[in-house]
Amino acid sequence: MSKPSVKPSRPFFSSGPCAKRPGWSLSALDQALLGRSHRATEGRARLKEVITRSKDVLGIPADWRVAVVPASDTGAVEMVLWALAGGERGMDVLSFESFSGTWAQDLRDVLKIEDLRVHEAPYGRLPDLSAVDWSRDVVLTWNGTTSGVRIPNADAIPAEHEGLVICDATSAAFAMDLPWDRLDIVTWSWQKALGGEAAHGMLAISPRAAARLAEASPRPLPKIFRLANKKGLMEAVFEGDTINTPSMLCVEDALDGLRWAESVGGLEALKARSQASLAVVAEWVEKTDWVSFLAELPETRSCTSICLKISAPWFEELAPETQSKVVKHLTGLVAQEGAGYDLASYRDAPAGLRIWGGATVNAEDIQALLPWLDWAYECTREEFSA
Repeated sequence: MSKPSVKPSRPFFSSGPCAKRPGWSLSALDQALLGRSHRATEGRARLKEVITRSKDVLGIPADWRVAVVPASDTGAVEMVLWALAGGERGMDVLSFESFSGTWAQDLRDVLKIEDLRVHEAPYGRLPDLSAVDWSRDVVLTWNGTTSGVRIPNADAIPAEHEGLVICDATSAAFAMDLPWDRLDIVTWSWQKALGGEAAHGMLAISPRAAARLAEASPRPLPKIFRLANKKGLMEAVFEGDTINTPSMLCVEDALDGLRWAESVGGLEALKARSQASLAVVAEWVEKTDWVSFLAELPETRSCTSICLKISAPWFEELAPETQSKVVKHLTGLVAQEGAGYDLASYRDAPAGLRIWGGATVNAEDIQALLPWLDWAYECTREEFSA
């Protein structure tokens, strides 16, 4: 099979940090507030602008509080779990890929929560949502970044629920509808759907969640996790007064991504861009005999972290460690040609491919990538299937 003649203009398909927005260059950071304190009036104003623009683009209710927090989405999720788990209610947690599995492991093995129920499913599936007890606090991941499986809609979540619904939305925010009226705590990071830089997280909390977080934690918390003190909720954190020192260079980059999102038409346009990428991949998978979606049900397929498995019989018969070598070889060929980078599945996931299809990726670049995957597959099959 001959090499394709066209390469993606922007061959960046990593699932984090993700592709920068179209047209991005270092000049977007020219106005970064460097050499100044993040606590100065100007610094706090930039951080507050990130909060305000995020609320506007995502359609977060006006009475919700939003904060910039440390350590990316992981930090945002863990500061909530450490503050709430083992408190007034038992917890249900959904575990169906690497990161949701980490939240379950943290609750079970690290925090050692006694009243904990883990609803598990293998890669490619969702747990039974009908088995969740919404009178308890529930921890769920809206989109499995490492499995390409997403919660399709909010139907399983009661409009009225006694517990708090804690939602890790890091690869769903800015690409999917989030049911703010049925969630209570939502987290995401800058490095996903808007292509921001890493190490900073975002936390959004409803009034009910704010009341719970203002209460005493069931355990001592390090400073970096504290959202409350003896006086109650630390309201300044939700006005741009961060817990620790953020990178003002990253803040400027986050603002650039948010302004771009507004310029292209806001959330509806971002969702449409991501869905267009998924549609391109779905059309290719339909006519390609060696690859399939990892997500078993079409309605649960992610439009951001598009995860694929190699379904050719010769590949499926290989030992797992050999499968990983095959994928490394295949994706390495594509990278060597400059046709696509960071295309292998996550290290804990089944060996396969993962193509980021968030809003900062152009669908035509994915269209140009796919013939290169076919070419690399044929080269790899000749190498390994003998």
